[in-house]
Amino acid sequence: MKKILSALLLGTACFATGAFVARPTAPDEITVPMLRTAQQLFGLNFNDAQLDSTRRNLSGYRDSYEALRKVPLPNSVAPAVGFDPRPLHMRQAQLSGGGSAGRLPATGKVALPANRDDLAFYTVRQLSELLRTKQITSEALTTFFLARLKKYDPQLHCVITLTEDLAYQQAKQADAEIKAGRYRGPLHGIPFGVKDLFSAKGYKTTWGSVPFKEQVLDEDAAVVERLREAGAVLVAKLTLGELAQGDVWFGGKTRTPWDVTKGSSGSSAGSASAVAAGLLPFAIGTETLGSILSPSTACGVTGLRPTYGRVSRAGAMALSWTMDKAGPLARSAEDCAIVLAALTAAGPDARDPATMLAPNRFEYAFGNSIKKLRVGYIKKAFDQDYPTKANDLATLEVLRKLGVELVPLELPALSPGMLRFILTAEGAAAFDDLTRSGRDGQMVLQNRSAWPNTFRSSRFIPAVEYIQAQRVRSLLIEQMDAQLKGFDCYITPTFSTSLVLTNFTGHPAIALPNGLTAAGLPTTITFLGQLYEEGKLLALAKAYQDATSFDEKHPPLQ
Repeated sequence: MKKILSALLLGTACFATGAFVARPTAPDEITVPMLRTAQQLFGLNFNDAQLDSTRRNLSGYRDSYEALRKVPLPNSVAPAVGFDPRPLHMRQAQLSGGGSAGRLPATGKVALPANRDDLAFYTVRQLSELLRTKQITSEALTTFFLARLKKYDPQLHCVITLTEDLAYQQAKQADAEIKAGRYRGPLHGIPFGVKDLFSAKGYKTTWGSVPFKEQVLDEDAAVVERLREAGAVLVAKLTLGELAQGDVWFGGKTRTPWDVTKGSSGSSAGSASAVAAGLLPFAIGTETLGSILSPSTACGVTGLRPTYGRVSRAGAMALSWTMDKAGPLARSAEDCAIVLAALTAAGPDARDPATMLAPNRFEYAFGNSIKKLRVGYIKKAFDQDYPTKANDLATLEVLRKLGVELVPLELPALSPGMLRFILTAEGAAAFDDLTRSGRDGQMVLQNRSAWPNTFRSSRFIPAVEYIQAQRVRSLLIEQMDAQLKGFDCYITPTFSTSLVLTNFTGHPAIALPNGLTAAGLPTTITFLGQLYEEGKLLALAKAYQDATSFDEKHPPLQ
């Protein structure tokens, strides 16, 4: 009995003389026989090879449990998850609308380029002026970008499905409306793509994974609906690493256009690659633990991860209900702001309870002086030695020259690493049927770090430890709020502790191109903002991009 409980609880406790006693030290090495016995209590039937692969993950989880137990948790600390007893129709009835995001800054005169291929790297704002002034039609732009997608996808492997028929239908409608004087705004007639974990009625939604490659969902995701309302034209469903991990999917490995021998990172792999290569003006991706910021870096685009709950995830594949976030990848911070305004214009979405938490609607803040912003920087992170340090320090110097006073800032002492199994536990729940049916064996990657093994491992996470992790997450949220008190934004190297931390606290972030490596690959730096204050964050990012030209660089595709 003691052996079974050790396996089941992985060090939580043991029984002694009929009393429940906390175990002072972790049990011995986790073994296959131990797991074979434990899984009987869960009604599981993994084979010995599968159990052997889970052992390393379970040891890591146990280390996290031990770290969590050292964090004082008074009874008053509730988990960082919520319960809403209202049925969907009641939530819908109480929603307030979104509304206009305000005025964009004036744009100069935009003309068609002498070389039509240069349109590939025009911003959304520039293309919208061409459409608004009737210098080009949406149908012509759609034809242009579809041709580029078809030409370069064989090199980049960034497209799963072209929505060509729908695209031409929407483009023709946009042209007719613009001609009639019914201009909807800066996305009217602009082609775009979505990561193929968002549903689009009439087209496959594959989630990048073999078991789902023929899946058709009879609904439009919220982001597809809202961009359609803004007049944008859906032309492609783009690749993602299988079930939103990495850049390998059932059709191969998505590449960065800066070096097609290298992957584009993930999991918004196709969204970043297509935008970087000038195959689309913008695309929609998602992030749970780096899936917008990381491919933005690999591909040299501007990627915005909005505040958790800012953009509806209805109609999107769920990986982690308490961490998933949707956002745009584009050429500039201004373009990201335009897309975010469209995604949030209708206000909260009852289908996604997280959207009902936002205390305000998104508004442009480009008219504000960035000199009035209080901006921090994580000095400890910049003081370390890392490959892109020179580019990052140069970014800080540009901001100082713009009149921004950079104030040293420290992040909370609590380590976010011990919370990582929150994601894997929720992911295992989201794909429970895939795991128990054995269909996970059809997936492309089958190594110890791939989803099949991670999901199996996560079946052994005790419910108590998951809830305790969510309670520690509540402490982390409060500590982050205290550390950021009085700040509008802060700056950090892209791949720092802040990346994991803020995915747990829900803060918005934007990755900005800020140079190239010696090998000619792009680098980024990350600006982060207060919860629901994307306006100020994007204003600071735009000021940096207006003062530099890194966002205007593009790869030399052949």
